[in-house]
Amino acid sequence: MDASTLAAPACLVRPGRPSDAGALAAFAAETFVDTYGRYNEPENLRRHLHAAFGPRQQAAELSDPHVATLLAHVGPALAGYAQVRRSAAPGCVAGAAPVELHRFYVQRRWHGLGVARTLLAEARAAAHAFGGRTLWLKVWERNARAIAFYAKQGLVDVGTADFFLGAERQTDRVLALDLGPPPSEDLSP
Repeated sequence: MDASTLAAPACLVRPGRPSDAGALAAFAAETFVDTYGRYNEPENLRRHLHAAFGPRQQAAELSDPHVATLLAHVGPALAGYAQVRRSAAPGCVAGAAPVELHRFYVQRRWHGLGVARTLLAEARAAAHAFGGRTLWLKVWERNARAIAFYAKQGLVDVGTADFFLGAERQTDRVLALDLGPPPSEDLSP
């Protein structure tokens, strides 16, 4: 049975809390390895996981007022997560008030079932809450599935940026989406 024949699961998205740090660190490392592990040298992968996804790093990000961590659950299972943050945008992002979608991962078993769409909608709302009018992200140029998903959601390729995985320099595509004014500012009838 493929994903198109399955009913969309009920996906609930909630803000992450510092008490989620351990579970999020394990989930983040698992989904990163599942997505990129087979394409990268083990030592570079190990170094990146240690720097980016440890429990201490996750606790710091979950406590940071400039980072919104969103956890997507299907039933009791953590199915995905997103991190939206205020950070400097690369020069190729020309939109007003840019906010970064820093991390966005959905566990493979939930691909194609609407979890990613629901999570991205919540990430857009988090970007608006930060005063964002442009959502931008970086995605590895070899991650065709993710690039296709983001394109379906209206994100546009605006350039490239370097990404270092351990000692290896890789190229990311930079994608952006005009969010328009926050919903409270939308004065249309």
